[in-house]
Amino acid sequence: GLAVGLSVETLAQAIGSRLRGEGKARGVNSSPLLSEASAERLVATLCRVRGAALKLGQMVSIQDFLSPQLQSIFERVRQSADFMPCWQTTQVLEEELGSNWREKMLSFEERPFAAASIGQVHLGVLQDGTQVALKIQYPGIARSIRSDIDNLLALLKMSVALPKGLFADKSLAVLQRELEWECDYQREAECARTFGRLLWDDPFFLVPGVVEELTTSRVLSMELGTGIALDRCRDLPQELRNEVRHPHGICTNLLRLCLRELFEFRFMQTDPNWANFLYDCSQHRVTLLDFGASRSFDKEFTDHYIEVIRAAADGDREKVLQKSRDLKFLTGFESKAFEATHVSAVMLLGEAFRGPQPFDLGGQGTARGVQELLPKMLQQRLTPPPEQTYSLHRKLGGTFLACAHLGGQVPCRDLFEDCYSHYW
Repeated sequence: GLAVGLSVETLAQAIGSRLRGEGKARGVNSSPLLSEASAERLVATLCRVRGAALKLGQMVSIQDFLSPQLQSIFERVRQSADFMPCWQTTQVLEEELGSNWREKMLSFEERPFAAASIGQVHLGVLQDGTQVALKIQYPGIARSIRSDIDNLLALLKMSVALPKGLFADKSLAVLQRELEWECDYQREAECARTFGRLLWDDPFFLVPGVVEELTTSRVLSMELGTGIALDRCRDLPQELRNEVRHPHGICTNLLRLCLRELFEFRFMQTDPNWANFLYDCSQHRVTLLDFGASRSFDKEFTDHYIEVIRAAADGDREKVLQKSRDLKFLTGFESKAFEATHVSAVMLLGEAFRGPQPFDLGGQGTARGVQELLPKMLQQRLTPPPEQTYSLHRKLGGTFLACAHLGGQVPCRDLFEDCYSHYW
């Protein structure tokens, strides 16, 4: 019933034309494709499967993939704050922490200060004065994931001209598994503890501690992080954002963390939401938040993946092709034309790691080049990408977009060479 009342053909045109590269999409007020009323109905529909819709938005990299109008719709869904009433919040806390949970706290703010896709966040103070953030899961969200994903897939198939090479069913199966992970706050707490151990001596990144006595599968309590989200860092001095030799360069450290997560830890927090990174101007450090989407990578995968980057950085097209087959991006039965297109896309993405000079991540040449190749790749791809790449590429893409937003010029080649020299 989620698609009832929606003008589905307008959404098909908005996304379908974008996939096929047919012109530029327009905003809500000027577009004949989606009227204001249709946009309102779409927002209302997506809010009903809010967690699934937001995760899908991340998976298709909405900043570059969707029209500005649909970006705006996903942003409204992200910001929609369907907070639980106080009685329901109290009910969840009593079910999870016991009827005496307030005795463990000096104070608790009834009104949440933030909303996530599957829960809301409250400020609390422990008896020793420690400020904490309590993430409380919406009742029934874990049980509804499968039906929400099924409904979202049905809506997409009705609404969007999905290219066969998109493998939407596989994409949404990955989405479902990730949402199930994120609904398990005990798992997230363990992931946070893991990152705390991995980054305990890092000079730039901080990981808040888990408050064990106030954490269950549906309530996660952690020390309160301080700072401003990355999207508010644009007005900071340039040397703090990315200067090559500055020890507190935000962009350089963001990419350094990605490379360490993938090739050193083989364990990555894969949610690129800018609100998950809080920059403290006084300490010149970033606090990491939200570990629900963390996942591990097996060594066979990273062995091949690091060599794909190595080959792209070196301009070795034959090695890119071979390693893409090793990673199972390709089956070996693709046409020569498709193989050439795939390799060209990888080579474009490898530009950042090619030259010795800092790379301007705000430049649009790479993104435009890949966009031009995308329609052919989506129509002719024979196999879905490796499962591990869905979340990995979301994180890498989000990191590059954040650096671009901050105007980052990052020594990508130097960072990769250092990582590569310690890998083998």
